[in-house]
Amino acid sequence: MSYFTPALIEEATQHLKTVQDWLRFGASQFEKAELTYGHGQDDPWMEAGVLLLDVLHLTPDYLPDILKTKLLPTERAALIELYEKRIFERIPAAYLIKKAWFAGMDFYVDERVLVPRSPLAEWIERSFEPFLEPGQVLRILDLCTGSACIACACAQYFPDAQVDAVDISVDALTVAKKNVERHGLGDRVRLIQSDLFAALTEKNCYDLIISNPPYVADTVVAGLPKEYQHEPSLGLAAGQEGLDFALPILDHAAEYLTPEGVLVVEVGYSNAALEEARPDLPFLWLDFERGGEGVFLLTADQLS
Repeated sequence: MSYFTPALIEEATQHLKTVQDWLRFGASQFEKAELTYGHGQDDPWMEAGVLLLDVLHLTPDYLPDILKTKLLPTERAALIELYEKRIFERIPAAYLIKKAWFAGMDFYVDERVLVPRSPLAEWIERSFEPFLEPGQVLRILDLCTGSACIACACAQYFPDAQVDAVDISVDALTVAKKNVERHGLGDRVRLIQSDLFAALTEKNCYDLIISNPPYVADTVVAGLPKEYQHEPSLGLAAGQEGLDFALPILDHAAEYLTPEGVLVVEVGYSNAALEEARPDLPFLWLDFERGGEGVFLLTADQLS
């Protein structure tokens, strides 16, 4: 089955010339197909833009300057193919182009890892000030690292820190290795296969423990749109309440933090369930200027 008929392709090729024309066309077709977004882009215009820029081998910052430029016939054909796959197969744009952006850095991604999209990027870019003194952060632990986007971004914004990036999935760590090498961080980011803290032998050594663990309730995972079904369920599903990872992290984080260290964890819309499960903890829920919620911060003192 072909979503774009020969007649539609011919019409588009005859009448659509500029980048802006093809962006509008893609956005219109995506809306018509009722796609679901949320893998780094929030609307059809942005989704179409990611695919178009990949065809042109350009980064997002070029887009405002090229809207009136024209596409070559080969570029149009490649873009139509991507648009069609996005619509018919419901594959998120990041998986189609094998790339996603996080904290200003580009990462290789495929269906072995979740697409990077955590609002944590905003706070990493701010080095978690005023909760941490960036120059005093020497050891960081990233739990459930996936693509290693958080680990690599932490290494970028905390230049004096060594980062341990942990995941239980061998497949995820294979992707993570690509990204560590991509950004030349092999001497500062160490990849460790572990079920959370299980394989870690050093305690009271991390100035920052950060995690974007699975936090989606199992019943919700089963009903997610098709786009999310391309992602590994291991990176999403977290039990009946969505807390199967957040609670063990809370139980053991204090053992691995330095006295001045902090724990930062994203739990998304499971935040209410977490507060109900642990009323003894004074969760600080971080605010975001670029959108996002469900990320808490606790100090080592508060945890212990």
